[in-house]
Amino acid sequence: MTESYRRSGDDTPQDRPSADGNHYASAYGYGYGSEYAQGAQGGAGQAVPPPPPHAPSSRRRTRRPVALIAAVALISGLIGGGSAALIADATNRATQNSSSTPLVNAGNKSSGSGVSAVAKAVSPAIVEIKARTANGESTGSGVVVTSNGEIVTNNHVVAGAHTVTVTFSDGSRKTAKVVGTDPDKDLAMVKISGVKNLTAAQLGDSDKIAVGDQVVAIGSPEGLTGSVTSGIVSALNRDVTVPKEESRGQQDNGGDGGWPFEFGGRQFNGDPGQSKTSYKAIQTDASLNPGNSGGALINMQGQIIGINSAMYAPSSGASSSSAGSIGLGFAIPINTVKADLDSLRGGGSGGSNSGV
Repeated sequence: MTESYRRSGDDTPQDRPSADGNHYASAYGYGYGSEYAQGAQGGAGQAVPPPPPHAPSSRRRTRRPVALIAAVALISGLIGGGSAALIADATNRATQNSSSTPLVNAGNKSSGSGVSAVAKAVSPAIVEIKARTANGESTGSGVVVTSNGEIVTNNHVVAGAHTVTVTFSDGSRKTAKVVGTDPDKDLAMVKISGVKNLTAAQLGDSDKIAVGDQVVAIGSPEGLTGSVTSGIVSALNRDVTVPKEESRGQQDNGGDGGWPFEFGGRQFNGDPGQSKTSYKAIQTDASLNPGNSGGALINMQGQIIGINSAMYAPSSGASSSSAGSIGLGFAIPINTVKADLDSLRGGGSGGSNSGV
């Protein structure tokens, strides 16, 4: 008999006599347990009386289906758990094989603090851009948006460039070509030919951000590739005005001040000139300096929510109390960028304007 038989209360099977009459009697509810026990102790020659007729137990029959159901449930659970493990493994492999930056769980202590986790995940998709024109050299940043070499930056970083050099976070360098510009949005796209499997950034949804959200900025301020700063979203939908002229795009080169712009009726970093454009921007207090233009503003899940475009950087001749970043920076919302990608691939409203 099975173990389940004994656990049901039938300690002794029908075809086996018990050595303990009292136990046998009490187990089956018969009243002659003591006599049976005395007879069993009478001697070796005394016959042991056969057990009384045993009525079929309804409990034993009813428990078999229960045991069967339990076994089926156990097997199903094992199979289901195995399937879930296989599915989870396949999902993890697909994520690992993706050429996009991974999403970040900022609260995962094993991967470091939130900012360090974001920086580690996204830095491979952020590049430094050096653009040489007839007027000099401009230094800025860019965001890799496709694995085959498409990079988004600011128009003022590459405006009029005849040579564009891209430096990755690992120090490797590639030559790129300007394929499209949009001076009205201060956006541009450059492309590296003959590459594949580059790590591309994940583009988020700038409509879902809120004032007070923590953000990370990655770029190349003053030519320092891959610099990371952090802060919060200070405000949304700020009206920022920047110049469209090519000649003014070369001021963002690590020299005095940065890209000139207007905000709140005031001019910053110089005069934007007569040919200018305005757009709605994300304001952040993350430290931005000349060279951050075109770099990424990132949420704590590792998604790009903006392209850094304008920042107030007092000139080196200013007093020590006002020199450097003062926490007044602006980024073009990533939804604006996403809506412009196809146009940029086709040359954009400003064309490729490149001699490369």
